[in-house]
Amino acid sequence: MSAKRSQNDGGASSRGSHRAGEPTRVVGKPLRKVDATDKVTGKTLFADDLVRPRMLYCKLLRSHLPHATIKNIDLGPALAMEGVVAGLTGAEMPIQFGILPVSQDEHALALDKARFIGDPIAAICAEDEETAEAAIHAIKVELEPLPTITGIEDGIKIDEPRIHDYGTRGNVHKVVNLQFGDVEAGFAEADHVRDDVIFFEGNTHLPMEQHASLAEWSADRKLTLWSSTQTPHYVHRALAKVLEMPAARVRVIACPNGGGFGGKSDPFNHEIVVAKFAMMTGRPVKVTLTREEVFYCHRGRHPVLMRIKTGVKKDGAITGMHFQSALDGGAYGSYGVASTFYTGALQTVTYKIPRYHFQGIRLFTNKAPCGPKRGHGTPQPRHALEVQLDKIAEDLKMDPAEIRLKHLTPPDSVTANYLKIGSMGLGECIRKVVAGSDWKNKHRKLPYGRGVGIACSSYLSGAGLPIYWNHMPHSGVQLKLDRSGGVAVFCGSTDIGQGSDSVLAYVVAEVLGIDPFDIRVVTADTDLTPVDLGSYSSRVTLMTGNAALQAAERARELVAKAVAEKLEAKVNDIVFADGRVFRASNPDEGYSFAKAVQYAEAKFGTIGTVGSYTPPRSPGRFKGAGVGPSPAYSYSAAVVELDVDPDTGAPQVHKIWIGHDIGKSINPLLVEGQVEGSVYMGLGEAIMEEMVYRENRNMVHKIPSMLEYKSPTTFEMCDVETYLIEDPDPNGPFGAKEAGQGPLLPIMPAVANAVYDAVGVRIDEIPVTAEKIRRAMRDKERGREGRFGPTKFPDVDWGDPLVVPPPWEGGDGKPLEEEALKK
Repeated sequence: MSAKRSQNDGGASSRGSHRAGEPTRVVGKPLRKVDATDKVTGKTLFADDLVRPRMLYCKLLRSHLPHATIKNIDLGPALAMEGVVAGLTGAEMPIQFGILPVSQDEHALALDKARFIGDPIAAICAEDEETAEAAIHAIKVELEPLPTITGIEDGIKIDEPRIHDYGTRGNVHKVVNLQFGDVEAGFAEADHVRDDVIFFEGNTHLPMEQHASLAEWSADRKLTLWSSTQTPHYVHRALAKVLEMPAARVRVIACPNGGGFGGKSDPFNHEIVVAKFAMMTGRPVKVTLTREEVFYCHRGRHPVLMRIKTGVKKDGAITGMHFQSALDGGAYGSYGVASTFYTGALQTVTYKIPRYHFQGIRLFTNKAPCGPKRGHGTPQPRHALEVQLDKIAEDLKMDPAEIRLKHLTPPDSVTANYLKIGSMGLGECIRKVVAGSDWKNKHRKLPYGRGVGIACSSYLSGAGLPIYWNHMPHSGVQLKLDRSGGVAVFCGSTDIGQGSDSVLAYVVAEVLGIDPFDIRVVTADTDLTPVDLGSYSSRVTLMTGNAALQAAERARELVAKAVAEKLEAKVNDIVFADGRVFRASNPDEGYSFAKAVQYAEAKFGTIGTVGSYTPPRSPGRFKGAGVGPSPAYSYSAAVVELDVDPDTGAPQVHKIWIGHDIGKSINPLLVEGQVEGSVYMGLGEAIMEEMVYRENRNMVHKIPSMLEYKSPTTFEMCDVETYLIEDPDPNGPFGAKEAGQGPLLPIMPAVANAVYDAVGVRIDEIPVTAEKIRRAMRDKERGREGRFGPTKFPDVDWGDPLVVPPPWEGGDGKPLEEEALKK
């Protein structure tokens, strides 16, 4: 694997300015992570590594039926077993919780009925795990089966029994119907209109580390929970609510995560259960889920059925788009309302779409609950759009790369659905991968069985609004400068392996002119660190980075004033670099950083500063405008080259070229790792990963283990050539944008498009497996359409659309002033 950068690294900074595009000393350098030594030597403690004196072990009893009324639970036989200390049922924790305020639909243990196979219904804590495991099997449970809602069609058609007693109607959780401009008029002026139906199967996160939590109840009636979570702030909120405790007496410490990818973004049953057990017994209680239980926690990629109708002119310019999505949400709400909006939000931020109509529906079904997997709600619609754009290029006899390049959304513009675009480096991403892959000499020119495909994407760099709407900052950072020269950074963000702790250190080190490895980073402890809303939506580098930048600049200002006074110099002549603070005009006049801090402390007292970040307000003012806005959007383009075995249909990907618009790399080595990790995960989704259930009303999950749930090994992983496109964005720290999620999105459609180039068949369903390819090839050989995928979208009662005029049209239909759009 290799990576190339589109700009040089720059020289040394004279004053460590944070302005986008200016040279830097630390930022932009391929440094190791600040926690790398602890990770590779085994010093890092993950949640399952933690042990407390007198600790008990918890196990959960889960429903073996997909939908059932709970008639009776008898803990007696389990409690009578030697070594069993306590048991719990849902009746002892009746208050509901959930990640979104509109979907508070979960109980720590199912209270009235079980809603999927794996739904926790009782719990035991014991002196050891073996005893706890044996005890849960001794619990006597009486369940009365209920009819099962198996998928999207059932969710739309079957109103009773309801899985939940809230939502739009029946088993419909959420319906969205948003219209921006007259789409039918757009179709009328089009030279060509395509209408496609495409399905994207659900899949799961598969992190290396399973979920684990440890709770401790102190003698002064305070609760501490250590957990493998991406969102300690929201776990803290759920614990206080369900356990009816003052929030100030609850402490949540997010342990380093061995991978999260969105699967640890919800508050979970097991976190609340061990906390309750700790309160009941007065002893620490720990739970570590098995790999099978992680599949039941799920919150992975929604299965989504999509219909996309697009009108274009002869040159490929889009005149209007109508996008419909139906999401199989599983048994609980999770992030589902946001997921529904996300399936329609970001279509407009890559290519110019002047008129846009989005309709989305999410259904409750008796499956493991879906939620936010890497890319949260956007890979499915991006796949549909990029595959259809490939088909449109074929219809118009245009090059698929050229049709994209010709119609990019301009930088510093507002889309039809009111998303504000800042920097936009997608054009350069396309040009890099086209040149690197030798696209023009390969597309439609390779021997039968070998092909190339291209696709593009965009993603958020932080969400525009918090989950619970308020006017407080989304991220906060505190700095402590010690007279010894030590610097400590306190922040509520969680490092889930992406390197966010290192980003904090790099940003502060750049501003203060010190070595990042001299900085102590303290994160994700609700007692010690300021609130950060969590590691999701690719928000940490931009939002936490900006908060750290503000705190560091405030500290720097104090130190600079004290040193300027000592040197009888002007403050703007003071430089921070190489562990010293000195005159720019005479570098020999200055002090060590430690001495400079001592002078500052003598002048101002203890040196501690704070920084915070709240994103700019979105232009959208309609209901639903809160999902999709971001301070900045990253962009990616990928070319995939593969072979298809003509006898079996088996695809083998040989190489992927990917260009990613990072804005500015805080650390290019970490960015490359994130990009290539996204490519790996996208490749798995493209060719093999899927959450499959048996095709009957029992809804037994076929593959709740890593033996059957297939993901790529080193044999399936291909070579990757990465291009980092640096187009600094003024909203990001040092111009940085996200890298953790966006590069996944183009991989699946690029694979599907490459299969068509190789053997001339369309697989309008993810994953693109050998069986589907061979079936489409066989149909083509017999004179039928060479295609595999759904043929129709279900009938849905969408209700009346919310009609919103595009931002360039006022109430009188006249264009708005350009300055008004920028506000």
